[in-house]
Amino acid sequence: MGVGASPERPGSADGALVDRYGRAATDLRVSLTDRCNLRCTYCMPAEGLPWLPKSEVLTDDEVVRLIRIAVERLGVTEVRFTGGEPLIRPGLLDILGRVAGLRPRPVLSLTTNGLGLDRLAEPLRAAGLDRVNVSLDTVDRERFAELTRRDRLPDVLAGLAAATAAGLRPVKINSVLIRGVNDDEAPRLLRFALDHGYQLRFIEQMPLDAQHGWDRRVMVTADEILAALRAAVSLLPDPVARGGAPAETWLVDGYVDAAGQPARVGVIGSVTRPFCGDCDRTRLTADGQIRNCLFATEESDLRAALRAGADDAELADRWRAATWAKRAGHGIDDPTFLQPVRPMSAIGG
Repeated sequence: MGVGASPERPGSADGALVDRYGRAATDLRVSLTDRCNLRCTYCMPAEGLPWLPKSEVLTDDEVVRLIRIAVERLGVTEVRFTGGEPLIRPGLLDILGRVAGLRPRPVLSLTTNGLGLDRLAEPLRAAGLDRVNVSLDTVDRERFAELTRRDRLPDVLAGLAAATAAGLRPVKINSVLIRGVNDDEAPRLLRFALDHGYQLRFIEQMPLDAQHGWDRRVMVTADEILAALRAAVSLLPDPVARGGAPAETWLVDGYVDAAGQPARVGVIGSVTRPFCGDCDRTRLTADGQIRNCLFATEESDLRAALRAGADDAELADRWRAATWAKRAGHGIDDPTFLQPVRPMSAIGG
């Protein structure tokens, strides 16, 4: 944004989640569980991870209360449910329904690996979900099994089709390309998305793996992804302003999506094209910690205060204080950068 930090934190009066650089957090990412039913090689080891004890995970009532505070007191307008894998949270439909009943009603989305979406798409829509993002890094069944350590590609494809049928549009696909693994798949994934009316988003691989084995040399960059796409299709500038969205998007000349709108493809260059200056996100982990940045090395504990009897005003002020401390950027290119202790599965996307 190019603006300097303001020296003083705002008081505790009701107001938005604003940091010292003037950014307002209106997009809340809520992790409902750290558990996942896939074992993607770039995310976690084959045996999985030590999961959070049930006693440390927020209850359904606690999740809804904190979201209500964010919406009613802190200016949050969009809530995205993440994990781990949010579809395995037993109370998901109830949480969705209660959050959809808040006023003002936030836009509700969900990021999933797609397993179980074929049977849950209609109930999710009925409960109030507006749209869905599905993680899919390949449309080759053998390669999918290698990447995820599970032979479940047909189930994911069925989930995508069910989401479209249920009206969870636009259905978006999130794809990560890894050099020497699936870096040749950009045109194929785009063709698949165009043929089915999905919106494709490529995401640069980020240093958020449980093994702390991220290597920049293995990451396929935004420039490389765009070069591969342009070799296959004609990309035009997107006339719609990006705003605080993480993805840079382009129109795919000659194609429309499932709603009959111009087809788009996006690239989220979190590492090589950081968008920290326009970041509008705040994160709540499954165990009730506020993270003001995906790469934050510190968290603010709302669960302890909530369970100690804090009222809504105190919880809101703690959230504001956590947001005010947000850094100007994630600092991946800084020599002092430290990867967060928590992996992506425990943070939430």
